[in-house]
Amino acid sequence: MDLPELPDLPIRGVLDRVVATLAEHGTAVLVAPPGTGKTTLVPLALAAAVSGRVVVAEPRRLAARAAAGRMAALLGEQVGESVGYSVRGDRRVGRRTRIEVVTSGLLVRRLQDDPELAGVDVVLLDECHERHLDADLLLALLLDARAGLRPDLRVLATSATVAAERLSALLGGENPAPVLEAHGRAYPVRTAYVVPLPRERIEAQVARTTRIALADTEGDVLVFLPGAAEIRRTAALLADLSGVDVVALHGRLSATGQDAALRPGARRRVVLATAVAESSLTVPGVRAVVDSGLARVPRIDRARGLSGLATVRVSAAVAEQRAGRAGREGPGWVWRCWPEYEHTTLPAYPAPEIRTADLTRLSLELACWGTADGHGLRWWDVPPPGGLNAGRDVLRALGAVDGDGAVTDRGRRIARIGLHPRLARALLDGAEVVGARAAAEVVTVLDDDSYISGIDLVTGLRVLRRERPAHWRREVDRLARLVEGRDGKDDPAFVVALAYPERLARRRAAGSASYLMAGGTAVTVLPGAGVGDAEWLAVGVATRDPGRAEGVVRLAAVADEPLARRAASSLLSSVEEIDWVDGEVVARRVERLGAIILSQKPVPEPDRRMLAAAVLRGLRSCGPGLLSWSAEAIALRQRLDFLRRTLGAPWPAVDDESLLAAAEVWLGPELATARRRADLERIDAGQALRRLLPWPEAARMDELAPERLEVPSGSRPRVDYSLDPPVLAVKVQEVFGWAEAPRLGDGRVPIVLHLLSPAQRPVAVTADLASFWRSGWSQVRADLRGRYPKHAWPEDPATVPAHRGTARNAGRDRNG
Repeated sequence: MDLPELPDLPIRGVLDRVVATLAEHGTAVLVAPPGTGKTTLVPLALAAAVSGRVVVAEPRRLAARAAAGRMAALLGEQVGESVGYSVRGDRRVGRRTRIEVVTSGLLVRRLQDDPELAGVDVVLLDECHERHLDADLLLALLLDARAGLRPDLRVLATSATVAAERLSALLGGENPAPVLEAHGRAYPVRTAYVVPLPRERIEAQVARTTRIALADTEGDVLVFLPGAAEIRRTAALLADLSGVDVVALHGRLSATGQDAALRPGARRRVVLATAVAESSLTVPGVRAVVDSGLARVPRIDRARGLSGLATVRVSAAVAEQRAGRAGREGPGWVWRCWPEYEHTTLPAYPAPEIRTADLTRLSLELACWGTADGHGLRWWDVPPPGGLNAGRDVLRALGAVDGDGAVTDRGRRIARIGLHPRLARALLDGAEVVGARAAAEVVTVLDDDSYISGIDLVTGLRVLRRERPAHWRREVDRLARLVEGRDGKDDPAFVVALAYPERLARRRAAGSASYLMAGGTAVTVLPGAGVGDAEWLAVGVATRDPGRAEGVVRLAAVADEPLARRAASSLLSSVEEIDWVDGEVVARRVERLGAIILSQKPVPEPDRRMLAAAVLRGLRSCGPGLLSWSAEAIALRQRLDFLRRTLGAPWPAVDDESLLAAAEVWLGPELATARRRADLERIDAGQALRRLLPWPEAARMDELAPERLEVPSGSRPRVDYSLDPPVLAVKVQEVFGWAEAPRLGDGRVPIVLHLLSPAQRPVAVTADLASFWRSGWSQVRADLRGRYPKHAWPEDPATVPAHRGTARNAGRDRNG
């Protein structure tokens, strides 16, 4: 193929080096910023240097179509002649095609069918640094094919500077692949930050900022928003602009709509775009950028069984790339819709999808490749084992892989459909019940819910069938051709349930907007959703914002219990359950659909072991306080606690946690016969607690921690072990003659004396009685003599016998 006259773009200066380096080494990395011409000029130069076909892999369909169109225009041809493209549902390639631009996912499928890539001399992997899941998988499979079947296959990866070193090591193996650089021509871009107003929605903030950009600059304004829904709402807010065309640019637009956004307009334009405009595409005429700071990326919440697209803050690298779009044709401006101080909190780079996305489809492709866990492949980031295992679990449930993870014939058929395995299953099995076209219509919407604007799937399908948008119709036609099935009952909810059986949801209470999904996650239906007060829903899309207890239903169809039983029969179970419910033991036979209770009946004679286990769970949920604790039992527990703190093992720990952990030991006989809460409330905790006493050490318990202590007066007051250290409260006259207070716990802990007046009021607290007699008694004695003159208050307490009453009764008290 002869090269045409190429435009004067920065990449021109390195084209010869790129071709020569790739011919010599077989692999190379090309670092070039957006706008240098790498996506369009490099494939032309490579095609002129080789005899076979050049395949360019793009992460997005829109970029693939745009690149093919630009290259064909440079050759003065129509797309489908020397340059063509293949994306899902749309292919324009002819016998003379030398350059084919494809999506990364489509090339993965082609590689699975033909690992040698017959007729292909060069594969160019564009924008590798974006780290899309399909692109990472494609890189791993290409390197594996090149190492075995096609050592002559040349692979060129283009990337931002940050990823060059890692890519070079991956492509080169033992000897890193050469890295070539092309520098772009960029004009300075000034930055402004626009703080959101209180309770201002992002669309309103972006629309307000866009008006500022139009007033303060010339040329077109490129606005970055996270998704098609935000684009629609922002466009509505800008509908009153005079002399300005507001156009959309996202991957689900028709080809005509996409092409219109990528051509200069007759008037000034505001281009509302998703992340597709960050790289690979050139939007002409842009002199200002408004950045919402948000992007929509694949995420999975494995704990709640929710997966899909999540709205996240962009990384600093992406924000810089977006800003650069304003400096392509002259000095520009970027307005960022966040406070300036927040910019430093942005993540440095976007997280690779392989770390955060649902890996079910990746798991299936690996099984088709023959390595279920990806072992032996060279990865940029190794797939996380948890994600792969979760993906394989789904595939086993779908019959796509066997028990060892090897792909089945059904799995290969699912993979060839080119959708997420769940959706492919819904298409295959749904077609047999509702017909191929009806199933394809539902699956197309589940694959991209931006086709409809509401929550009610049935209403949305009715609108689509009436308006028949071209993009939706082409995808429906493609999918319908892949499966067989006679027309049956039109039942969108059934197809949804085939794809997501664990998202079948039942209303939690009459009139409630909260539903429990079979997978165990609670979701809320927003007011005005259009699904009425349905008891059952087949949920197609649900999201959960961080910090919220429940998810939110974004797409659903009304269902019923017979449908749920039919579509999710694998989730049905009927078991005898004995559990502690609302403070009582409940024995019942429960039929469930996953986490949803379908029916329950009492069990009159429950299994004894299960009953005991339920009673134990009840005790552990309520705590030991549920038992009967007399004053003696409480005192015993306090004494044991003192001994555990003071002497340690073998004295048992008797805090709540320890007692509950050892409940089967000290409460075994009582738990074996208990059937309800009242039985637990009657248990004598003190008697049961004695089973924990360690023998033979327990024989010394009254010595180490006596329940009562005899004082010089002959009284035996109770020791209070609830305090640390323990306390003995006693009238001061009753300890006359004690030189020192006794010690507990084998002499390790001095007891604290609360010395009382004859009226039982405290007059002194001491753990050092000898010191008290020497220095504290004189002041206490003076006070007591004035208040209680009939009592004996000697200067030396040792001169008067200890007694309980007045001085003249001291001897009588002492003698009984």
